[in-house]
Amino acid sequence: MAGILPLRNLAIRASDGPAFVAGLVIAVPVAATLVAGLIFGGGDAWIHIRDTLLTGYVLGTVGTLALTAVLMLALAVPTAWLITMYRFPGRGLFEWLLILPLAAPGYVLAYAYGDLMGVGGPVQSAIRGATGLSARDFWFPDIHSLPGLAFILALTLYPYVYLTARAAFISQSVCSLEAARSLGASASRSFWRVALPAARPVIAAGLALALMEAAADYGAAEYLGVPTLTFGIVRAWTSFGEPATAARLALVLLSLVLSLVLFERWSRGRRGSQASSNRWRQVDRLPLSRPLATAATTLCTTLFTVAFGLPVGRLIWRSLESNEAVAPVGQALINTLILSGTGAALAFVLALIIALSQRAAGPLPRFARLAASSGYAIPGAVLAMGALVVLGLLPFTLTGASALIALAWVYASRFTAAGAEPMVAALARAPASLGQAAGSLGASPLRRAREVDLPIALSGATAGALILFVESLKELPATLMLRPFNWDTLSVRAHAYASDERLAAAALPALLITLAGLVPVIFLSWRLSRARPGAPT
Repeated sequence: MAGILPLRNLAIRASDGPAFVAGLVIAVPVAATLVAGLIFGGGDAWIHIRDTLLTGYVLGTVGTLALTAVLMLALAVPTAWLITMYRFPGRGLFEWLLILPLAAPGYVLAYAYGDLMGVGGPVQSAIRGATGLSARDFWFPDIHSLPGLAFILALTLYPYVYLTARAAFISQSVCSLEAARSLGASASRSFWRVALPAARPVIAAGLALALMEAAADYGAAEYLGVPTLTFGIVRAWTSFGEPATAARLALVLLSLVLSLVLFERWSRGRRGSQASSNRWRQVDRLPLSRPLATAATTLCTTLFTVAFGLPVGRLIWRSLESNEAVAPVGQALINTLILSGTGAALAFVLALIIALSQRAAGPLPRFARLAASSGYAIPGAVLAMGALVVLGLLPFTLTGASALIALAWVYASRFTAAGAEPMVAALARAPASLGQAAGSLGASPLRRAREVDLPIALSGATAGALILFVESLKELPATLMLRPFNWDTLSVRAHAYASDERLAAAALPALLITLAGLVPVIFLSWRLSRARPGAPT
């Protein structure tokens, strides 16, 4: 017996090998960027950027993130509280409509609002027509500015905070809120003194995730002319041909993103403070008075219109009204489907391996899941730099199939966590007795994984697969840096047209990206509406 035990432990460690390989595939681009930035990132180009541009990049990034955070909290938390706790006209509709801005990447909203609010756009034209003033005779907010970028990013990313705030408010103990009311606390006092402090850690975690996405933005920042670190990384590669300098810039951005990751982990570690009772039931929503109900409906309507209805409607209008010959997007669509499908498939396989390995409590499965979570927090531009470094060490050139493989690799490294987490959650909900029964019947670890764990994990794979595909479809900076010559995707085509001020041509690919994103977002909203603490199962 003593001689068998080491062999069994060895077999268990060997079974963790696929998880280690999956984690390594995800982690290599980040590690390569770190090495290249630390060792090879110096030189005249870096000195020039450090002395003349770096301060602007850092201030632009930090300023954008700070203002975006304030706007997202102001938009998401009040609406999440109203949707969760009160009854008013349209509440059930707004519950899922307010999530739809997630379907549109930031650069799509930037194109639409750049056209709407520009000097030649309909808003300023209407003002000049009504007042007789020229463009120089009145002040109008400039969307091509840091506040404009923060406004755009807040509109497209506030659903992260809205969803986490809603989940926090729904899962709170109703008893604590009822106790506050019984002691005479008003609705606003109950919110500020009871509900918000309990939900703050979860809201902070959602905010951190949204800010990671904001830090990774390139398309909106480039179009609106705001210097950020991601903008600097892409420019150092595409304009200056300096991958080592871009890697050094990536280190600065990586430090900023790491601080957000640590903040998110710290916030999630404090979640235990929000529950003060074990008695849970579905929230009994309170009716609002007519004036307050009207105000709530107006607030939600305005937010949805500004964040989704208005920009998407403008893109549709521009694509229909213009007589400009719009270049066909058929080949770009085919390229997008091939590339996004390949990247999503690779990410799905890695996610499945990582999810199945979580049954074991060893260090290798933990490393794989940590690598996936870290990869999701790293901007695509940084991962693209890592892929470039690795390709530079191998006998491959950034052309043809090599570039496409590198892009699929970057997509998988960036988005595997989005596919792994739903599968891990599905496995965590399964009774432990299933695995114990398989073990008692003499099933090997491989057979248990194939016949017990795999079907359970795949039950949570639908949402993950959709998210993987759409996230790959929307990725812009990595695609710009690694794509083969003349291999345009929808995001690259939309970016190129918008950069040339051809919004009518950019509208169609931008709309196709948004339309593809609507499918998983609506599915996610449907799943959330059916999975509530206290609801009948």
